[in-house]
Amino acid sequence: MNYPYRSALVTGASSGLGREFARALAARGVSVVLVARRADRLEELAVELAGRHGVSAEVLAADLGEDKELRRVEERLADPARPVDLLVSNAGYDVSGLFAEHDPTVPCGEIAVNVLAPVRLCRAVLGGMLARGRGGVLFVSSAVSSMPLPRSAVYGASKAFITSFAESLHMEADGHGVNITSVTAGLMHTEFHDNAGIDTAGMPKSAWMPAARVAHAGLDAVAAGKPIVLPGLFNKLQAPVYKVMPRWLLRAMVRRFYR
Repeated sequence: MNYPYRSALVTGASSGLGREFARALAARGVSVVLVARRADRLEELAVELAGRHGVSAEVLAADLGEDKELRRVEERLADPARPVDLLVSNAGYDVSGLFAEHDPTVPCGEIAVNVLAPVRLCRAVLGGMLARGRGGVLFVSSAVSSMPLPRSAVYGASKAFITSFAESLHMEADGHGVNITSVTAGLMHTEFHDNAGIDTAGMPKSAWMPAARVAHAGLDAVAAGKPIVLPGLFNKLQAPVYKVMPRWLLRAMVRRFYR
């Protein structure tokens, strides 16, 4: 496959959707920079990708919630000697629970990783891409960005921000050779919900998707210059309904699943 990007940096690459992004990129012959906190997992993935696909796989272990470590990733993205063609801004997390009962550090930590880090990393790489007249940024949003999300209020709001931010940047970069896209990820078989402490027992079984499918859909969409992509039939059917549904009815529906 003749993929337009030859190098990519993927955040949150140690597991789940981020790992599938890295695998899909390597399968397309793209050299990757792997970013996450867990260096051991990144090293294992780098060996896998280099061995299976013969691509360069650089490990950059960093906690994007820590300013000093975030700056190291910014510097890598802005390095003119090693330009990055595609930024996949995937890292993000949730801590389930009532907002008023969380330790104050919990929502601040989520905002740092889910909102501040994507903004700063995009700013670090976008200027060089525009100067070169080519490149792409793929943001991972969520199907929950269009609805209220009790017990995950900060996470839901952070994804609403990402959806709006990505679409606005898509319009700013349009016509300059740089594609900005958000992929609206729904329910996926990853570690995310277990790590967040979210009970998924009542969630619709038809909504679940393999993470690899979402990764390929996102990568295809940013290469094609699409502003937004919603992988999966369930997401495609529910998204327009949520937009026109009265908010009181949407809240009632959400309340059934988030008690």
